[in-house]
Amino acid sequence: MEDRDRLEKLRELVRDDPEDSLARFLLGREAAGHGLDDEAREAFAAAVEIDPHYAAAYRHWGNALEALGRYEEAASVYARGARVAERSGDLQAGKEMTAFLRRLERDRGVRPEESS
Repeated sequence: MEDRDRLEKLRELVRDDPEDSLARFLLGREAAGHGLDDEAREAFAAAVEIDPHYAAAYRHWGNALEALGRYEEAASVYARGARVAERSGDLQAGKEMTAFLRRLERDRGVRPEESS
């Protein structure tokens, strides 16, 4: 299956079942792979809205925000995602998001806004 076909199939899946957090996540991954960072951001944000405990979606949502140059938002998403990952026992995702957050703080002077 061609890349664009896969992207369209995932969009169709999301249209058919907008409450499917996995479909949203997969759409975000595929969109990011095509450089469609805003579509990826929207898909990951929707996945988290549907399932607030979806640690991997936070990680990729933060990556999409960084790709869009929205560093403060990315820092907040990473911080929130790291807390979610820690609570759910997803240690790898938590470590990755903490590392991304530290890199943003070190390289861009960005700190997460205090939120949930």
